[in-house]
Amino acid sequence: MKKNQLFFVIVFFFLMNISCNLHFRENTKRMNALNEMQQTDVDFSNRSKEVGMKKALLEYIEADGILLRPNSMPVAGADAVELITALNDTSFILTWQPLGADVSASADMGYTYGVYKMAAADSIRHGTYVTIWKKQADGRWKFVLDSGNEGTGGEMNDDLQIQQH
Repeated sequence: MKKNQLFFVIVFFFLMNISCNLHFRENTKRMNALNEMQQTDVDFSNRSKEVGMKKALLEYIEADGILLRPNSMPVAGADAVELITALNDTSFILTWQPLGADVSASADMGYTYGVYKMAAADSIRHGTYVTIWKKQADGRWKFVLDSGNEGTGGEMNDDLQIQQH
């Protein structure tokens, strides 16, 4: 009888070990995806500052991406690309800072949100944004939905910390 009990105890601990290792790998995969997606959002903002908002948007939008803009119906896919292409972004610089993010359990979709700053020659406007990201077959993240709202009542600063949900 004791041999059976010992056998079941060993099998139990063996299965628990496998289960914990699988759970750890899944969490590691998810955390890596979350970090990659957040870095993509930061890179996207840096790219906007380097080459302009229009070029950055065209580089980071998925083919079926959707833009939500104030006082407008949603613009999707080719219409979104056409809208971006028509933008004149030579009179301002748009940058943003992610404040929070989360990624799906499957580690292939997620969102970031934060604050943005649009600096023109004579004014600076602040607002909030949310971007929904999808991991592409090649491993890169592209946005599938982007939206922003003007006004925050404050300014962006480097002391703000990203929150992970």
